[in-house]
Amino acid sequence: MRAVVDPDKCIGCTLCTQICPEIFKMEGDKAVAYLNPVPDKLINSCRQAAEQCPVEAISISE
Repeated sequence: MRAVVDPDKCIGCTLCTQICPEIFKMEGDKAVAYLNPVPDKLINSCRQAAEQCPVEAISISE
């Protein structure tokens, strides 16, 4: 599984970095997914971060 943050949609709320800091970090005022592919043990928290994103900036691909 891979996670991608659309920088055009990201509003920099930091919610994803709070939910899954092992995958998401802030670069400037935008979040990025810096660990791909997502390790199995982090899949659930990564999906939760994507689901909780208020602007749906995170996409998940299998």
